[in-house]
Amino acid sequence: MSKPAILVDADACPVKDEIVKVAERHGLQVTFVANSGLRPSRDPMIRNVIVSAGFDAADDWIAENAGLNDIVVTADIPLAARTLEKGALTLGPTGRIFTTESIGAALGMRELNRHLRETGESKGYNAAFGPRDRSFFLQALDRLVRQALRTPG
Repeated sequence: MSKPAILVDADACPVKDEIVKVAERHGLQVTFVANSGLRPSRDPMIRNVIVSAGFDAADDWIAENAGLNDIVVTADIPLAARTLEKGALTLGPTGRIFTTESIGAALGMRELNRHLRETGESKGYNAAFGPRDRSFFLQALDRLVRQALRTPG
């Protein structure tokens, strides 16, 4: 049985160091996918994939390469939906775990918020990312890693 991999939508991801820390503890490979600007790593378990600057190129790469029980970290809700369809375990950088049961509501809220921004009803500001978010993310990622390691692939 092969171990799950962690695939990261790395553009503007605030929890890269935390992902590496959890992956090292469990001996998992991490692939950071971005359009540019990834810091090189000498760690053989860390892989950087630079995709074209095309719209959704990183999302497309992750969706095509995510597999059953892999762990995907993304703030992009449509990408989360695509990876859930492939059987991946998916969470956002704040520790929000996406499931097949919750993704429909998340997609609906995303559309509502987009509409409110377009009509000027909302400015679309995101809350600041803080230590509590980081802690919640670490707990959620560790929980998903343990779940993936227990589940036969």
